[in-house]
Amino acid sequence: MAPLIIGLVLGALVLLWTGWTFNRLVHRRNGVDESWSTVDVELTRRHDLVPLLADAVRGYASHEASVFDRVAEARTRALTGEATAETALTDAIRSLFAVAEAYPELKAGENFLALQQQLATTEDRIAYARALYNAWVTDYETTRRSLPSSIIAALFRFRAREFYEADVASRAPAAVDLRPSS
Repeated sequence: MAPLIIGLVLGALVLLWTGWTFNRLVHRRNGVDESWSTVDVELTRRHDLVPLLADAVRGYASHEASVFDRVAEARTRALTGEATAETALTDAIRSLFAVAEAYPELKAGENFLALQQQLATTEDRIAYARALYNAWVTDYETTRRSLPSSIIAALFRFRAREFYEADVASRAPAAVDLRPSS
């Protein structure tokens, strides 16, 4: 009778451990998904603000058509989810601000300042959301790859998640050409 009880207790412990480990993995996977959703919301917010900012600058700097074309193209690419598109959009926004620097009356305008502040806040929120996402991925991947929880992860097919990484081009300064286009 004692071996049967010991077997049942060990079986119950294995079952409890399996459930506990499975729930930990689900919790971390959901954290990764939720934090990615937050990144996506903030990127969408940025994509919505960029045309408003471009329109505010366009009225003052109509001869800077190439900058506006670059902003529009980068925003369109970013909306498709292209890998390097967010970096291109960031560079285009920098160019847009550089154009705005040449127009003091624009920089002092209430609408432009409000849009610029909203965009700066959004950029901060994107940076925070990306960091939070990477923290969740670290936690999830550590749990998923560690023994003995890796056995449960493999058994229930918990897939790997990728870190959010900026591409190398995003580390370079934006090229700004303020010469009138011909």
